[in-house]
Amino acid sequence: MARKTFFSFHFEKDSWRAGQIRNSGLFLGENAGFIDKAHWETVKKSGDKAITTWIDTQLNGTSVTVVLIGSETSQRKYIKYEIKQSYLRNNGMLGVYIHNVKDKDGLTTSRGKNPFDEFYITEQGKKVYLSEIYPVYDWVSDNGKRNLSQWIEKAALKAGK
Repeated sequence: MARKTFFSFHFEKDSWRAGQIRNSGLFLGENAGFIDKAHWETVKKSGDKAITTWIDTQLNGTSVTVVLIGSETSQRKYIKYEIKQSYLRNNGMLGVYIHNVKDKDGLTTSRGKNPFDEFYITEQGKKVYLSEIYPVYDWVSDNGKRNLSQWIEKAALKAGK
């Protein structure tokens, strides 16, 4: 089943890598959750409220959020907002390390921290980190091109969507 998926990533650092995933043949059109640079610059210039409103609009109707994890993803304010909003909307979620995807210059980067480690819920008085709930894969070593659609479907079903 086709899933409307939101892709969360650090735009300035990882847009090329995210684009490689986007252009892998798995996703078509604007509903894939990507934004072009010109549109992003316009939204960004409008301030925090415009950015969070844009994120909320992009999340509408999605069933899964895929966090593309680069070297600095876990430190980004809007990535944190996207994860929190996705959790509140009961989206299925998963992370995909993209540090081994080559950039436009053919370079890779260092593996970043899992952003799901930044969030927890309390169950029966115990902290349960989102990293214990949502899986994280590696685009290169886990063959994301072949497996991403299965990962997305599994996350959606786990969330009851």
